[in-house]
Amino acid sequence: MAHKKGAGSSDNGRESHSKRLGIKIFGGQQCAAGNIILRQRGTRHNPGTNVGIGKDHTIYALVDGTVIFKKKRDDRSYVSVIPSQA
Repeated sequence: MAHKKGAGSSDNGRESHSKRLGIKIFGGQQCAAGNIILRQRGTRHNPGTNVGIGKDHTIYALVDGTVIFKKKRDDRSYVSVIPSQA
């Protein structure tokens, strides 16, 4: 005899919504000031020049320009924005 109930819909449905994390503007692409470059949990990527970091570790552009990702000597990834010449 079965000791589990059938797969009822009221027992299901507690999966959390996806958080839409990840890189939004990739290296070499243009961005405007205020654009979100990436959303992350923790600092997988660190802020470089001309970018800011939010309290949820979101990295965003402070100036218009081109996004670059670089690894430095400490083997950490840094995100920067090279300003575009107007």
